[in-house]
Amino acid sequence: MDEVEALPPGYPTEWEADVVLRDGSVGHVRAILPSDQEALQRFHSRQSDESIYLRFFAPLRELSSRDLHRFTNVDYRDRVALVVTHRGEVIGIGRYDRIDAHSAEVAFNISDDFQGRGIGSVLLEHLADIARDMGLTSFEAEVLPQNQKMLRVFADAGYVVARRVEDGIVQVHFDIEPTEKSESVRLAREHRAESVSISALVAPKVIAVVGAGRTPGSVGREVLRHLRDGGFTGQLYAVNPAVQDVLGIPSHPTVSAIPAQVDVAVLAMRPEYALDVVEDCAAAGVHGLVILSAGFAESGKDGQKLEKRMLRLARDSGMRIVGPTSFGLINTADDVRMNASLAPRMVPAGHLGLFAQSGPLGVAVLDSATRRSLGISTFASAGNRLDVSGNDLMQYWLDDERTRAVGLYLESMGNPRKFSRIARRLAMSKPVIVIKAGASKYGVPPGHRVRQAQVDPVAFTAMLAQAGVVHVDDIHQMFDVAQVLIHQPEPAGRRVAIVGNSVQLSALTAQVAESHGLIITHGPTSVDAEAPLDRFAKKLRKAFSDKDADSVIICFTPPLRRSEAEAIAMIHELADGSDKTVVATMIGARGVAARPLGEHRLSEVSDGDQIPEPTRDLPLYMTPEDAVRALAAATRYAEWRRKDKGEPLSRSGIDRAGAHSVIDAELAEHPGGEHLSHEDAQRPLATYGIDLWSRVIVRTADEAVAAADRLGYPVVVKSLSPIVRGQSTLQGVRVDLGNATAVREAYDSLVDRLAAYDLAEFAVQRMAHSGVSTVVTGTEDPLFGPVVTFAVAGPSRDLLRDIGYAIPPLNDVDVQELIDSIKAAPLLQGYKGAPPVHRAALADVIARVSMMCDDLPEIASIILNPVVAHPGGVDVLGAEIELAPPAKRKDIRRRALT
Repeated sequence: MDEVEALPPGYPTEWEADVVLRDGSVGHVRAILPSDQEALQRFHSRQSDESIYLRFFAPLRELSSRDLHRFTNVDYRDRVALVVTHRGEVIGIGRYDRIDAHSAEVAFNISDDFQGRGIGSVLLEHLADIARDMGLTSFEAEVLPQNQKMLRVFADAGYVVARRVEDGIVQVHFDIEPTEKSESVRLAREHRAESVSISALVAPKVIAVVGAGRTPGSVGREVLRHLRDGGFTGQLYAVNPAVQDVLGIPSHPTVSAIPAQVDVAVLAMRPEYALDVVEDCAAAGVHGLVILSAGFAESGKDGQKLEKRMLRLARDSGMRIVGPTSFGLINTADDVRMNASLAPRMVPAGHLGLFAQSGPLGVAVLDSATRRSLGISTFASAGNRLDVSGNDLMQYWLDDERTRAVGLYLESMGNPRKFSRIARRLAMSKPVIVIKAGASKYGVPPGHRVRQAQVDPVAFTAMLAQAGVVHVDDIHQMFDVAQVLIHQPEPAGRRVAIVGNSVQLSALTAQVAESHGLIITHGPTSVDAEAPLDRFAKKLRKAFSDKDADSVIICFTPPLRRSEAEAIAMIHELADGSDKTVVATMIGARGVAARPLGEHRLSEVSDGDQIPEPTRDLPLYMTPEDAVRALAAATRYAEWRRKDKGEPLSRSGIDRAGAHSVIDAELAEHPGGEHLSHEDAQRPLATYGIDLWSRVIVRTADEAVAAADRLGYPVVVKSLSPIVRGQSTLQGVRVDLGNATAVREAYDSLVDRLAAYDLAEFAVQRMAHSGVSTVVTGTEDPLFGPVVTFAVAGPSRDLLRDIGYAIPPLNDVDVQELIDSIKAAPLLQGYKGAPPVHRAALADVIARVSMMCDDLPEIASIILNPVVAHPGGVDVLGAEIELAPPAKRKDIRRRALT
């Protein structure tokens, strides 16, 4: 779409999205425009007679002016049309026309030249999500029986599709509310497309280095050297109009002049040439760009504008971008051997996938991995993260058999919701280790497109735990944990055996182990430091044979260098006969001690071939603290892997369309946003099955008595002032008032007590059950999207900040873990003889708040306070809701690159 084009009234810019198609290329989705008539006619003219007939049920070779006007002029509500474009041309169209209050007819038309790329599925996802926001609940379609491709689009989407044949036409009907299957299909398609897209980047057949010259030490020349010397198995080209060859590699004036289909172009040129080079790469059909050059968004507003234009040009042409200011890409696979990076030497091959953002961190990460003999499968540096991010790499690592663990050094995070979703899926099969101190306004590098988080940084840590991610503080801890997770079996439990040749070192190790939540069931035992290895082996053998130990921690201080090598060989031999996790402390040593002579065990696979298993090499640590911390992290991850992952929340009693109707009416009257008081909040809460107790605001004793008579005794009278509610010493409530006299006396006493504060507004409410007062909130954060919190009301929340955080969408296990995440949780379980609260009822309220916030981005905040949990259920006594024009979330329920 032309940026200077005038947009029609109501044009929904928030519907625009870049999507990765099935083949890994990129398409742009947007709403149709009146000015699309010529593009639509060109699209139609390129279609085959068969495609035209399948769409229009007639041989309509040319669209009339009337048809073009009708197709391109829509109201973006009852009549909606989306197009997918590639290099400015329409390649797919999807539309719906409302039939009645709840259903619409849907139709699609996909370019013959782009069939098989999943465009129809993308359009269906986007249209269904838009339609749900408009209050629609179902789609209908008329399809010719021979149009099997379109029938498969509906059938494969995961919805329950009903068909019937009338007059030779298949009538299709299905509800568009997301189901577990439809969500699974959507996420699987997103994963496959993004994995294919990155696979083409990290395993190219042809690479061109733009800016490679003959000047020694120049970036382009050095990267070309690194590719050549690293043994890249594909074809290499230089791009430089001034020379015929560089380092013996042929050079061409432009990428488009290269006599081969270039998969990846590595760009090392000045920023002022960037747009011309990207345009040339687009014309040449390049799949991906790795931009090493600096001087873009990190340099200021002009650089930000340049990046924006580059990204639009690349995505319109179906290309992906790594960088700018990237350190590069590395793939150590034998059939690739790609070192398209600033690292002067190829790193050792292995099973750890690594992602870092900045160049300096890339250097540190690769150097540390090399020193530890911890091999790398693939490495990527995103730089300014203009396009490709850690989320994309995780999608690739999900499928990469060579990668057995993933490490990410995150300086910033652009899309936490998508990160959480992908990381959770990846962590179910491979450990994900993340270095990130938190999410705050401090420390975001220049050039990173990051929204400002408003929630407490604790929310970030909670999100990682929710996703099963191993969160560490620095590079050393990341590799410490990776060593044990890659080279040892997962710990079966928290029980550990400790064996050493130093009493002091073994005792210290035991203290550290207990502090990390490990349970010592064997030892600590030790031999003398000068004892022969066979005595040490005897102690170890007992530890390995102890059925009450899941892991073995070895503390060894060799008196001679020769003894260290012998000890490692002995430990390898004993460990081979055990399924226990083994870590070892050898003062001054850090890394992975390979087994003698590079031994490998073989395992049978289905086709009869034999492949090497991951070697049980010995993880070594400089100190007991390092070893124990790594083992404890691996143990917690293994526990997360084994636990119940939960079921989707029940949507029983939820009326999403009704909630939209209420909220839309409020925002129509107050376009800038609106505060809903307790009374106004009852209607939207009721649409999600949350029963908010009524209250009556009173200003005199007579009004208080009248309200109590109407509500029914016993009642409470309480101040509505936030000052009073925030000061426990002011005691702004009177409870268990059983008659009119008690109400009148309570009201008068509160007025007298609070007169000095000029706080004369009170409420009368039925007396709630005795229980634990809690607070449930939901907030729409600019970075995280919806965030749900839970706490016990009072000082533990307000002063000690004992608050649990969770990022929707949640499942039933997530809700239970949110409740248990606070230190005050024992109060809910029957503290000091009190009866336990109705936990299921409390969980149901939290679940409904989470779904409400997830479904309705117009809810800027929701506060339920107090929610009194008691043995018989929960009483929701207070509520406030803030409405605002909906922010565009980074991770919406339809595929989109962000």
